[in-house]
Amino acid sequence: MELRFLGHSTFLLSHGGHRILIDPFLAGNPQCPVSLEEALGWNLSAVLISHAHGDHWGNALDFGRAGVPVIGTAEIGGYAAAHGATNAIGANIGGTVRGEWGSVYFTPAWHSSSFPDGTYGGMPTGLVVEMDGKRVYHAGDTSVFSDMRLIGDRGLDAALLPIGDHYTMGPQEAGRTLELLRPRVAVPMHYGTFPPLTGDPQVFAAAGQAQGVEVRVLKPGETTEL
Repeated sequence: MELRFLGHSTFLLSHGGHRILIDPFLAGNPQCPVSLEEALGWNLSAVLISHAHGDHWGNALDFGRAGVPVIGTAEIGGYAAAHGATNAIGANIGGTVRGEWGSVYFTPAWHSSSFPDGTYGGMPTGLVVEMDGKRVYHAGDTSVFSDMRLIGDRGLDAALLPIGDHYTMGPQEAGRTLELLRPRVAVPMHYGTFPPLTGDPQVFAAAGQAQGVEVRVLKPGETTEL
């Protein structure tokens, strides 16, 4: 599986002709190295949404109105369908949505969730994506919580973790999650995009080194193989 970082918390997972976009914050994302127009030409298999805040919901409707499945909580699926998405799928924490590309399992996340217009977005979530025999946990926006150990029990090839502080956990707190999650690889996200997000990825990398977890700090546009 190829994982491409598109800045902030946006990732593209690719394998075998399938492409999955997570938290599609493209237009308005100062870190994003691709245009929305380019991304609309990717022939995506699905768009996955961790929660409804604008910097994660992003351009979901642009993809949904083009026929790409938009997958999130029941509230996210309902909102997407009501605003023109032609294939919106609402699920919830503990549930799994499956497709030809693989599957996504919804975990809790400690945060909040509302759409840019103020509509309630349901519970925020993390996403455990299975694709190409690999298992990737996208934590969404969260702080550390002890039940991350249960997520780690699933066996994670990679954990994508927010480190920016202010709205999510910072790098030291994110480092504490590694003991619970026990991933093979960790990738920091949700830092440096806007002034409050001051978390230092090198602090997180040092925490990973101390715990024997490989931390890959990706620049926007860079890819890594899992």
